[in-house]
Amino acid sequence: RTIPLMYVPHKEGVIIVGSQGGAPKSPVWVKNLQADPNIVAKYGGKKMKLYARQVEDAEKEELWQICVEHYHEFADNRKRTDRNIPVFDCQPR
Repeated sequence: RTIPLMYVPHKEGVIIVGSQGGAPKSPVWVKNLQADPNIVAKYGGKKMKLYARQVEDAEKEELWQICVEHYHEFADNRKRTDRNIPVFDCQPR
């Protein structure tokens, strides 16, 4: 099933963020990735098999800044919620 998501280019893959605009709950797709992190992403005219690794909080800060540089609204989304927004680094295996 295809789910369109916003992404941020990173290394050979992408970063995806489960911010859902700062909603109190994570989007449903987060649980899907946690259950099966093997994904196929289409971006930049390419179709790639990637592994979606949910990052730990220490690494998340670095990736969060990259995301905010590409889409500044992520900073606002973070302020809207008390939940720990999940971030996934999706890279080729």
